[in-house]
Formats: sequence, C-alpha cells, structure tokens
Amino acid sequence: MNVTTAYRVLTSRAEDVFDQDAKARTRLTNALTVDGASLDGLMDAALVSAGIAKPWRQLMKRIEVHGPIEGLAKQREEAIETLLQWGFGMSTSLVSNAQRLAEQDGLRRFLSATDGMEITEDEPPAEEPEPTPEPAPAPVEVPKVTPAQKRTLEAIRDNGVRLQEFRVAATRVEVERGERPRKDMVEFVIAQGWAKQDTSRPLFHGQPVSLTAVGEAILAA
Repeated sequence: MNVTTAYRVLTSRAEDVFDQDAKARTRLTNALTVDGASLDGLMDAALVSAGIAKPWRQLMKRIEVHGPIEGLAKQREEAIETLLQWGFGMSTSLVSNAQRLAEQDGLRRFLSATDGMEITEDEPPAEEPEPTPEPAPAPVEVPKVTPAQKRTLEAIRDNGVRLQEFRVAATRVEVERGERPRKDMVEFVIAQGWAKQDTSRPLFHGQPVSLTAVGEAILAA
C-alpha cells in the first residue's frame, strides 16, 4: 500500500487501541470509587490494554517524525529487539510482573498486526500535458484600394452604415451619422469581402454593415 493509505490504516488501528485502553482505565477508575468492588479483573484488563497501546503510541510519535515507512520499520525493529532481550526473570512485585507480561503480549500483538505490511512511496501526480498553443493567425493580405473605396470603408467604420429596404426589391444606404456612402460602393466592398452585411435582421428594418478583418487591415495600412 502507498504512504497515504498506510497512514490512514495505522492511524485508524491506533485510535481503536487507544479507545479500548481509555475505556479499560475508566472502568478501573470508576470501580475504585465503589466500596468492596472487585478490582482484580479490572486491573488485569487495564494492564493488558496499556501493554497493547504502548507500541502504538510509540509508533504514532515515530510517524510524526519519520513518516509511515521509516516510523513503522523502526518501531517493529525495537519491538523485536525488546522481546529478544527480555529474559525469564521475575520481580518480587506481582503488579510489575503482570505489567511486564502485558507489555510483552502487547509487543507480540503489535508485530502480528503489522506483519507483512509493505508501504511504498506515493506516486507523484501525473503531469498534465501542456496545452498546444493556438496557431498564429495567418497574416492578412492587404489589397490596394482607390481613395473612393477607402472612404467607403471609413464610412462603414465610423458612420453606422446599414442597408435598408424602403419598398419591395428596392434598398438604400442609411447612416446613423456623418456622410452616407454610395450604395454601389457599399455593395462592392461587401462583394470583395472587405465588409459584411448582417443578414440575421430583416432587410426592411435595416441590416448593419461592418468591416471584416481585411477591411480593418486596409484602413490600418
């Protein structure tokens, strides 16, 4: 499993162990407030839960410092070394002996729970391919025009020119301001592709005429 998954699994397991340890301690603490309560089983349970929780607490501290891969490896190595170094000698204290046995059992449980857990580094996120740049627009070829044609283009640019039908099959040029260009000249620059007529509107309402890129390039030349 990868580092992210391993961290989530180990943290979840540790939290379960810590929760069980807290519950065992609480049961013992509550029993101590009751006169005549039997404490033997509760004390044993608290020692066992503490022994189980101890290597997990050490593991989570190591993970904070070293990360899941190195932290788990170091904790398992220490647990194995500790078990190998412990002898069979016993203390004169029954509580100390019980605590020692509980910690040994906790180490064995920890090693069993983490046995075979192989952690690999997270794969780096896949790099998104860089967007293909838009091809540069082809240069506009600027045709030669006469002064009259240029004046017509200027009028279309500046005067709000539109073609409007004033009776059936009869159209004329209307402007919003300025000089009105000749109808035949407006139709000529449209035919040349230097201007365009907005045919989405009804002709009797007036169809605006605007410059194309070629027409703008002519005036900019």
